[in-house]
Amino acid sequence: MPTSHSRVGAASVCAAAVAFFGLAATGLLAAQPAAAADPAGYQNVRINEVTSLGNDTVELYNAGSTAVSLSGWKMSDDGFSPQSFTPSATTLAAGGFVTFNSPKGLGDADKLVIYTAGGAVVDRAEWATGKAKPAMARCGGDGTGAWTTTATATTFGAANAPGCPSPVPPASQVRINEVTSDGSDTVELYNGGTSAVGIGSWKYVDGDTAHSPVTISSSAPSATSIPAGGYVTFDSALGLGDTDSLFLTDGNGTSVDSVAWATGGAKPSDERCANGTGWFRTSATATPGSANSCTGSGSGSGGGGGQTGRLLGGGGALTSGCTPEAPSGTGPAPTGTSAWPGGLDVTITDNVCAFTTSTGPEGRDVSGLAFDPANPSVLWAAKNKNWLYKLVKSNGTWVPDPSWSATGKQIRFAGGSGQPDSEGVTVGGNGHIYVTSERDNADNTVPKDTIMEFDPAATGSTLTPLHQWDMTAQFPQLDTGSKDDANLGFEGVGYVPDSWLTANGWVDPLTGAPYNPADYPLHGSGLYAAGLEWDGTLHVYGLNSDGTFTTFGAVATGKASVMDVTFDAGTQRIVATCDNTCGETHTFMKVDAAGRIVPDVTYTNPAVMPTDNLEGFAIAPPSTCVAGAREAVWSDDGIHGFGSASSSYGHALYSGTFPC
Repeated sequence: MPTSHSRVGAASVCAAAVAFFGLAATGLLAAQPAAAADPAGYQNVRINEVTSLGNDTVELYNAGSTAVSLSGWKMSDDGFSPQSFTPSATTLAAGGFVTFNSPKGLGDADKLVIYTAGGAVVDRAEWATGKAKPAMARCGGDGTGAWTTTATATTFGAANAPGCPSPVPPASQVRINEVTSDGSDTVELYNGGTSAVGIGSWKYVDGDTAHSPVTISSSAPSATSIPAGGYVTFDSALGLGDTDSLFLTDGNGTSVDSVAWATGGAKPSDERCANGTGWFRTSATATPGSANSCTGSGSGSGGGGGQTGRLLGGGGALTSGCTPEAPSGTGPAPTGTSAWPGGLDVTITDNVCAFTTSTGPEGRDVSGLAFDPANPSVLWAAKNKNWLYKLVKSNGTWVPDPSWSATGKQIRFAGGSGQPDSEGVTVGGNGHIYVTSERDNADNTVPKDTIMEFDPAATGSTLTPLHQWDMTAQFPQLDTGSKDDANLGFEGVGYVPDSWLTANGWVDPLTGAPYNPADYPLHGSGLYAAGLEWDGTLHVYGLNSDGTFTTFGAVATGKASVMDVTFDAGTQRIVATCDNTCGETHTFMKVDAAGRIVPDVTYTNPAVMPTDNLEGFAIAPPSTCVAGAREAVWSDDGIHGFGSASSSYGHALYSGTFPC
């Protein structure tokens, strides 16, 4: 990690929550029931169609890019008494529909509220007399369009477009356009229609079902109408939480628009991009009363439209001494790079400043990542300043496994000395953890390009390698007496199974014949590809059990640098990852017809990701696939996110989805 890259490496609390946590001091905490965790992406689920014609059918639509579990979800009518329902499927696929018959009769004029198992309000729809007959449906975009009463047969389980009236009523052109939960709790409405719309009797309410709707005129007495193409702003009299929802109804009590956001998603503000029509994104600058700036992260909100993703979660105050570092060294992506093939949404999946250690109190420098093939619920992470973490999921967040070490384990070079500049990590065929180091941080002007093997079952807070292979002499260009050059060595490492090499006809460069693992009896069941940051090459080694190694030569990735290496069993490719140095890209390597390892395709990150020193990348094994997708995880070496005050500031880990 070169110096030129600068890589030294929340929810709101209501009174009831304060009272709850206060019970811990009295010993009564154990008597409180634990709330179920809200599933990732729940705020992208929208009520899409409803009828009160007798069968009282409801349709939900997932406007996000990842499947959402509906297990334990409930609904209520205007009595706000949640009751279980039976959906047509317990998992709502991305872009999919689920229907159910309401267990409570829905009246001619009524409300419908959907809750997660944890009690969060997902979405809310209201209608006046006759407005849900034959059905009330979103028009102009499933999950995102304006509510209108359909004039034709219902379309439950399918797109709503056939039942939309034309033209759309003027009031339905008004959209919640921007919202902030930073204390001012400002709401902006935008009229995308061609005529003014009176809003003097319109109301709004937040996600607290104990709150009664408030008229816009009581919050903004002069806000009696919105001109075509114009804006109205007001400060919410109900207050808006870090995780909350906002619902807008017209003078008849019929739903107009809604938005929901996850922790930290409305700071500085959440805004539609494009203005008036697109998905909600977290903005770097609030712009109430004017066109949205659309500068920032791409937020965790539902209720929008368009094809941009959302950055979900985040928030929390930086701890003392935790000092994120801005990225540098940004360069272009390789020619011919393709768009990210997975989901557009990304979730921040670690606690703020979670990786502070005694050798890295600033909390930065999380680098290599690797899923454990034998236990895909485990994610291994290497921190540059000689630390290794075994991470597991807790309520959707990657946290250190307390049964292994709640604070990570420090690693040393062979003999128990030194401070490995640990960058890459992989899991070998024997289940052991292999870590690369490019230098000794105790003597950082001298390269020390090594691969170390650790037994994860070893006890104690400090790990020393079972074996250590030193390849430093192969890279004299790094040994100049400069710490910057010494910092351009092994950044990543990936275990490549022999079975893949032989099945794909890899030609052994040492023999010129098809690779035969039996020629190297001490190497185990696979080879190791170490990524060199200096020039973006992969260096292939057989790591022998007697401490020697076999060098199989270098492989060109077509990139200026490599920061992480992984073998993905799903695509059957070696993946070479580069951070902002190469435009935040991942090159998938195959064996060609001539038996050479060559680039196949290169993908960018999802568009909502920050352009940071994202040095770690891992894709979950195919065994974890749900609804055609599996998890992909990135690590930010500088925990910078989108900068100070953004929801991603101080966070290192991001999770998205990749196709199965």
